[in-house]
Amino acid sequence: MSTLNNDKNRNIYDSLIEYIEENQNKFYLLAYSYIKERDGALDTVQNAIYKALISWETLKNPEYIKTWFYRILVNSALDELRTRKKLYPTAPEKMPEETYSPLDSEADCLDLRAAMDTLEPELKSIIIMKYFEDMKLDEISKITGLNINTLKSKLYRGLKKLKIELEREVFSDE
Repeated sequence: MSTLNNDKNRNIYDSLIEYIEENQNKFYLLAYSYIKERDGALDTVQNAIYKALISWETLKNPEYIKTWFYRILVNSALDELRTRKKLYPTAPEKMPEETYSPLDSEADCLDLRAAMDTLEPELKSIIIMKYFEDMKLDEISKITGLNINTLKSKLYRGLKKLKIELEREVFSDE
């Protein structure tokens, strides 16, 4: 590991530290969408941050911190799921409170959370990154390692499943 003695290295390292400090809650929410358990999500974020800090020198340009780090985070979450070998169902009331929702009512928010929980983790994370993290498709493609056409296909499949699930919720309430 080289030192931080030149300005470029110092700039990249400082940018990484600043990015991590400013986005911890977003990282937690994404990890939670995979892990479905508070402590596991926190461990996943911690592992991702650790991996980023020990490999920060592989990042050549601070402009790519977001996609570089999200790829580390998603891979850490998938690693955690592989070690657990199962998904944990989560009741809507156990979702983290800091979740941002543009929905009008708490009932709509609960319906969306329940519908999101029916999606497989990959589809769910693509939708979260696109609509809750406001990422562009090319950023999500770099993070997930999917080509853009496959990503679009998965995004639309996930949205279709969400629509079906939300319609089922609406019609079951009548």
